[in-house]
Amino acid sequence: MSSEALTSAQYIKHHLTNWTYGRFDDGNWGFAKDAEEIKEMGFMSINVDTTFWSIFLGVFFLYFFHKAAKKAEAGVPGKLQNFVEWIVEFIDSSVKGSFSAKNALVAPLSLTIFVWVFLMNFMDLVPVDWLPLLAGWVGETFFGADPHHVFFKVVPTTDPNATFGMAFSVFFLVLFYSIKIKGIGGFAGELTLQPFQSKNKLVMLLFIPINFLLEFVSLIAKPISLALRLYGNMYAGEMIFILIAMMFSASIGMGIFGGFLQLGWAIFHILIVTLQAFIFMTLTIVYLEMAHHEH
Repeated sequence: MSSEALTSAQYIKHHLTNWTYGRFDDGNWGFAKDAEEIKEMGFMSINVDTTFWSIFLGVFFLYFFHKAAKKAEAGVPGKLQNFVEWIVEFIDSSVKGSFSAKNALVAPLSLTIFVWVFLMNFMDLVPVDWLPLLAGWVGETFFGADPHHVFFKVVPTTDPNATFGMAFSVFFLVLFYSIKIKGIGGFAGELTLQPFQSKNKLVMLLFIPINFLLEFVSLIAKPISLALRLYGNMYAGEMIFILIAMMFSASIGMGIFGGFLQLGWAIFHILIVTLQAFIFMTLTIVYLEMAHHEH
């Protein structure tokens, strides 16, 4: 598929549509060919590209670090061991600086989140046409599919399903440790007995619903902000890459200018890719720290 074969709007829409598999209204299962069919599938669907790249990058992360651990030596470390140890020490210092309680899960969780999210974000630096073109060629050559109906997004974090999935997993751990450490009564007390307080019991009873409303909104805002921050930044970055890619089909001059823009944005985007992974990890540590300590 090329940008010449589509209008600008169709080109953008194609690159921002997930490869979706689900059940149609007639009960049959299959791959969606357009946005209307994706909407028809509703909840009973799965974004195959997001799932594939998330699992693939997760397995790559495990293989990479397992390989480094097997080759670890007490003497002078090799390049791979040195690189992995540098990442582990960076995560360890971040956890020690933000998490004061004792929990053996937090450091490995933080390492997994940082590296996994970084790898998913890093897919944004792959030229936007390469893998969708390859997917379109495979679909057309081996399955006789219209390449314009073959969707293949390669950045999992531009899919809110992925970011919300990770955010709600962190939120579940926050709730679990809040109840485990403080008990149901202590956790309920944090939601109902602050910020407004009074020594008068009657007045305190009147404050409980107000406190609960304020604290519940604050609690629910954690996973929502965690997911939307990552999704919004990566989606915007992907959109800019797509807009720059459209310049290559305009003219030679615009193509050369677009090449410089793409290079500049890619260099700047490396910072965004890393920063968003760090922010997601840091907020996870902070939220778990809050869950381990009473207000």
